[in-house]
Amino acid sequence: MILLVDVGNTNIVLGLYNNGEYINRWRLSTDANKTSDEYSIHIMQLFNQNHIEVDEVEGIIISSVVPNIMHSLENMIEKCFKKKPLTVGPGIKTGINIKYDNPKEVGADRIVNAVAAHEKYKRSLIILDFGTATTFCAVTKNGNYLGGNICPGIKISSDALFERAAKLPRVELEKPGSLICKSTVTSMQAGIIYGYTGLVEYIINRMKKEMIDLGEEEPYVVATGGLANLIAEDTDTIDEVAPLLTLEGLKIIYEKNKE
Repeated sequence: MILLVDVGNTNIVLGLYNNGEYINRWRLSTDANKTSDEYSIHIMQLFNQNHIEVDEVEGIIISSVVPNIMHSLENMIEKCFKKKPLTVGPGIKTGINIKYDNPKEVGADRIVNAVAAHEKYKRSLIILDFGTATTFCAVTKNGNYLGGNICPGIKISSDALFERAAKLPRVELEKPGSLICKSTVTSMQAGIIYGYTGLVEYIINRMKKEMIDLGEEEPYVVATGGLANLIAEDTDTIDEVAPLLTLEGLKIIYEKNKE
């Protein structure tokens, strides 16, 4: 059994993989102020509630974009599981070639997604991850990670509107069904969601053109992250939503490095 840990700015997603399937997935809030003991309590509760023994876990891999949480998590893992985790970072085998000016700058989450998508599709790709930030990544058929771009996430955009405009309320991220709205709440929802859909479409189309100009086939567009379905429902530029993409990438990287 492998424990897969994806540490994002907002949430920590944990997955347990065993004999070809994911047997559990959990989500915790990311909190750099929590101690290793506090994280240990959470983890032990999750394992106990699901009647899983910690000694069934034979390996652990972590991908993190939050450096100041790693000390607590690594200590927690060594306390609970008596194992040293594998951490996605420089020197780890991934099976892709990173063409960034400085490869160390590429977020671990972007690398993990690229590994999973390349292994699964073996073709030119654009990968979107709708997290705290929304990332767009270009990967060639041969597994070259070309780069991409980073935008404020949908939730960040919505929160900024509420925080910076005195008379505007905080709204749920729900589609109002129309762009000509008759209330402040639905007007904000339409602007945030449909406006973000337009952003996604424009960036994807520009990235496709740039990749084709480099000699690649038209890229297949894969999206992941908590809000991927919200945007994918209203655009035909996203070919597939893959909710387990990051966990798949962690599993693949673990298998490439477990020896």
